[in-house]
Amino acid sequence: MIKKRIVIIDDHPLFREGLKSIIGRSSQYEVVGEASTGTQGLKIIKELGPDLVLTDMSLPDQSGIELIGNIKSYSAEIHVMVVSMHSEIDFIVRAFQAGATGYVIKDSASDILLQGIENVLNGQTFMDTSVSREVVKKLSGLPEKEKIVGGANYDNLTPREQQVMVLLAEGLSANQVADKLFISPKTVDNHRTNIMHKLGLKRTFEMIRYAAKLGLIDVDLWKG
Repeated sequence: MIKKRIVIIDDHPLFREGLKSIIGRSSQYEVVGEASTGTQGLKIIKELGPDLVLTDMSLPDQSGIELIGNIKSYSAEIHVMVVSMHSEIDFIVRAFQAGATGYVIKDSASDILLQGIENVLNGQTFMDTSVSREVVKKLSGLPEKEKIVGGANYDNLTPREQQVMVLLAEGLSANQVADKLFISPKTVDNHRTNIMHKLGLKRTFEMIRYAAKLGLIDVDLWKG
């Protein structure tokens, strides 16, 4: 089995060791590099081309927001998940807007971290349950930077695509959607790709915001 390759960026050596220890519990992942600054981290990322980057929000030379933007500018294929002590909603929203698709609070349990890694590597959005609902509320209330997509775009989706979109936007994983609709996870992923294309969206979190703005999901029931 080919392991997914992970790079850790955090300026606390002991915390990096802790992350490596937790990640080492799974045979699916391998930590291939680590750095204490954003500059070092980006250099390592360009050298190693990891599948996933775990980064703190506070780095000695730049903010995590800036680093996330630099990573996504270099390669949109590299997944980014934030592991930070900052639980303020504005911090988390900005991280997702910059291109992260996962956010875990540092004092969360180790199984939350591993669940987040799995979700993000599978192309899903992940947030700690303690902050997820508030983040979706915050993001759904923000004004669009680009032209707001009208409901007509949603009407262009097939009934099955509409069904899949709502379930994904509610926080279900591809496997959970597949079980609920009696289809394969691969079919769910294909539907997700078609949905994003038809709606002109690039990230899963944009789909969540879209669904919230149209009133398709109840953000009070959003799952992490």
